[in-house]
Amino acid sequence: MANKEDAEPATRRPRSVRVNSLFSEDELIEDYYDAPPAIGGSSWSDDVPCSGSIPGDGMEGPSADLPLSPTIKAGWLDKNPPQGSYIYQKRWVKLDADYLRYFDSEKDAYSKRFIPVSSISRIASVGDQKFEVVTNNRNFVFRAESDADRNEWIRTLQQIVEERKSKAPDRTSVSLSTNGAADPADKSGFLELRGFKHKLFVAVAGDKVFLYKNAEDYRLGIGITYIEMNVGNVKEVDRRGFDLTTPYRIFSFSADSDQEKEEWVEAMQQSIAEALSNSEVAERIWAVESNRFCADCGSPKPDWASINLCVVICKRCAGEHRGLGPGITKVRSLKMDRKVWTEELIELFQHLGNAVANQFWAANVPPSEAIAPTSSSCERRRFLIAKYREGKYRRYHPLFGNQQELDRALCAAVTTSDLAETQALLFCGAAVTCSTGDPQCPTPLALAEKSGQRLQMEFLLHNKTSEMPRLELGGSEEKPYSVPLPSVTHHGFLYKTPSMAKPVGERKGQEEFSRRWCTLQDGVLSYYESDRNAVPNGEVRAEEIVCLVSHPPHAHGIESTFEVYIESERLYLFGLESPDAAREWLKSIAKSFVHPRAEELLALDFERIGRLHYKGGLNLERAKEGWFALAGSSLHVCLEDGERQEPLQLRKLQELSIQGDNEVLVLVERRRTLYIQGERKLDFLGWVQAIQKAAGSSGDTLSEQQLTESDVPLLVDRCIGYITQCGLTSEGIYRKSGQNSKTTNLLEILRRDARSVRLKEGEHQVDDVANTLKRFFRDLGDGLFTGRWGKDWLRATALEDEEAKIGEYRRLLSTLPTVNRATLKALINHLFRVQLFSSENQMNTHNLAIVFGPTLFQTDGKDYKAGRVVEDLINHYMKIFDVNDQEMKKQQDEIMAIMKMREAASSGTQQAGDFICTVYLEEKKTEAEQHVKIPATMTAEELTFEILDRRKIVMKEKDYWSCFEVNEREEAERPLHYSEKVLPILHCLGTESYLVVKKQLSMENMLIYLGVCPQPAEWATANTA
Repeated sequence: MANKEDAEPATRRPRSVRVNSLFSEDELIEDYYDAPPAIGGSSWSDDVPCSGSIPGDGMEGPSADLPLSPTIKAGWLDKNPPQGSYIYQKRWVKLDADYLRYFDSEKDAYSKRFIPVSSISRIASVGDQKFEVVTNNRNFVFRAESDADRNEWIRTLQQIVEERKSKAPDRTSVSLSTNGAADPADKSGFLELRGFKHKLFVAVAGDKVFLYKNAEDYRLGIGITYIEMNVGNVKEVDRRGFDLTTPYRIFSFSADSDQEKEEWVEAMQQSIAEALSNSEVAERIWAVESNRFCADCGSPKPDWASINLCVVICKRCAGEHRGLGPGITKVRSLKMDRKVWTEELIELFQHLGNAVANQFWAANVPPSEAIAPTSSSCERRRFLIAKYREGKYRRYHPLFGNQQELDRALCAAVTTSDLAETQALLFCGAAVTCSTGDPQCPTPLALAEKSGQRLQMEFLLHNKTSEMPRLELGGSEEKPYSVPLPSVTHHGFLYKTPSMAKPVGERKGQEEFSRRWCTLQDGVLSYYESDRNAVPNGEVRAEEIVCLVSHPPHAHGIESTFEVYIESERLYLFGLESPDAAREWLKSIAKSFVHPRAEELLALDFERIGRLHYKGGLNLERAKEGWFALAGSSLHVCLEDGERQEPLQLRKLQELSIQGDNEVLVLVERRRTLYIQGERKLDFLGWVQAIQKAAGSSGDTLSEQQLTESDVPLLVDRCIGYITQCGLTSEGIYRKSGQNSKTTNLLEILRRDARSVRLKEGEHQVDDVANTLKRFFRDLGDGLFTGRWGKDWLRATALEDEEAKIGEYRRLLSTLPTVNRATLKALINHLFRVQLFSSENQMNTHNLAIVFGPTLFQTDGKDYKAGRVVEDLINHYMKIFDVNDQEMKKQQDEIMAIMKMREAASSGTQQAGDFICTVYLEEKKTEAEQHVKIPATMTAEELTFEILDRRKIVMKEKDYWSCFEVNEREEAERPLHYSEKVLPILHCLGTESYLVVKKQLSMENMLIYLGVCPQPAEWATANTA
């Protein structure tokens, strides 16, 4: 018999009208519905696509796209009628291992009702082809077309229910406990859904979003429908509204506040990420009983892990683990961080895992201090600090306190399969890099490798940089500083928004800020309702601040705004109408949290300042903490050892990339490489975006472009380099016009990020590149000769005495800005080379001057003196630009080499565009010489493979080869980055420098840091140092 609540009549609606809404007619409550009847039964509301496919998309139904649990049985059934009615509704009913659901038609993607299989207590026949599905508090009656069909449904349902009862844990995303209460979802609460007068109860759980009529239905687990998020996309539409879009339906939600909306959007985005993840690793690790529950709070189905502690943890505990830092715990997702999960690491979790780990870490936890799935963030943080940072509950090893004996015991344990013993020794003080006394196997890692103990090796590798637990006297909150921070006092009114867990994506209006009285005193930033309140609304401790960001004026509705990021992945947005007052707050907050050793950074006009973990040089075993400040296009660095570092000129970087699943930002300069580690995702994302922006071109003047080390715009260098290699003998070079569309597109790409552009013969035409270079100079803001000095250059052509004219040109050259001067020299040097091939390209000095004079002076051909200047500069290139004999000889050698290449190309013996150079193998000896053709596009990686292939060298395991630039005079060398182009390096090499290919001895440490285990062939040129 149908439950009365479930059979509420649909009053004042004709029974003949069929409504395809979220509720069935027998479940529809008039107050919930605020949309007109659908025409033809094809719409959820009057402006939303139907629950089947979007019109015109050519879909026949959801079955081919929605990866639901396999359907066990499906068919048409009559659903029990509303109370007082004898008219049944025909429903398409589907049964899978998790749910019994019914729909308007077999093409619908979203159900009208779902009933968890786990909530069904009994299925019984009630006569007349009918059967009843009984749950804890509701009954659902269906009618089949025949008794045989009814019996088949009953048999199948009973079988699935029995199978479900025998399985644990529950597979449904929002599972029911024995008392009927739902387990906590990632996010739940009421939301408005467009087309409905009353709010629906919505729950985000795992990779699904569930819709319920009310909170009671959520508690019982019987809902309307659920949305598989692997086909979902979330988009904010206004202050409180957001859309969840799928191929079958757009769900337009509205939250109660902007803060609530942001939390819902973040929860749904995380659900999408989980839906798109791979659960294979999780299933294998969950195969061990103890790994099915969080090692810290006991929550079921934990899908995060600490890969050095070998514990499986839930999402909430994982957030607090991150706050402990990577020296204590390295947090990774079982489902999303696919690269880290090697076969050895999975086996390690199967052998150690939560049971063994907690026998050590949680051997002495008092019941009063243990946490549960419902514990607050503060309680979790306090417990995890005590458990892992302090080691308060651990089982002490009998050798604790005796360093020599601990190290000796570790060396013995790693040669066996006793992982629990190794764990206890290591986290009671044994040194992972202690000396073994065996020169053949100097470390425990080498001993484990020699003994064939793969899992011991894996455990040691992941704990190579782990910090040992230490109990702090006087409080469990360990300070991240070894010296006290200066005491700073400041107070006044600030405008403030609610704290956020994600970057500020949109401009905040003035109405979104609240005026608060704020004080900075004794290392605490407190904010109050007003200056008369004694109790603060909240506070931020200076030691928790990791980053401070200053926004440009009017970035939000308040004139001057700034952001404060803290360790627990939250940010606070503050603002003031007075720029001077905002600057005072910035300086005060910065001084309160920046380490004294980095106080020099406080004098900068920074836009972003904070602490980050980094690795650099050849010592990559341990991440260190450094202080960074971004000011303009310079990244100022104060490293852990206190050694003063030259700022990184971001526009001059050779490479800027993200590695290791967006966890490491790599900055490559000519003589140094810096790895910045994303310990916290929120502020690290901000640093990445800010550095990428600062490293790009920011305007149309020369000084705002990406630059080479010699201060030439990278765009100019790319074009000149390509034409030097491929176009010196091209007839009419610079006189012929390329295709306008290709020129426009190439210039746009180079302006956006010339660092990432590689001009290749066959892909790019010489005339298109030449036209791009000319257009760049023609459109250049302030011009190459500058608006201030341009007319003086033109007037200099009137001087009749050649020496006086050259002297005036030299004087004017010295007045140009550094970048303009370097660019002019590079361009005239290039044109000097071009005219040397005038017999082939028909472009002598005069012809080049006719083309480039109006372009460089931006005169549109109205002043003949512009061409005269360019002609003089080319003719007197050596005198005006102080080119000495050695530099000239080097250029002539390059020209001769290019001429030989052209001759070889015309005879068919060599590919055009190659340059021949000498490269040494392992050391500079005559017998180690290799003469190699260097095309314009050849990278260090390709050169290394070329040398190894020539000498038929077979790469062995752990052999990592690199190409090095060696300077004999300075007795220095540097490994080339694998993507670095070789030809520009050859052009810059002095007489004391050469290239050599040899093994990269520091690569193993780099790989340990990056967390990868590549095959030798893949890393033959892993030039990441």
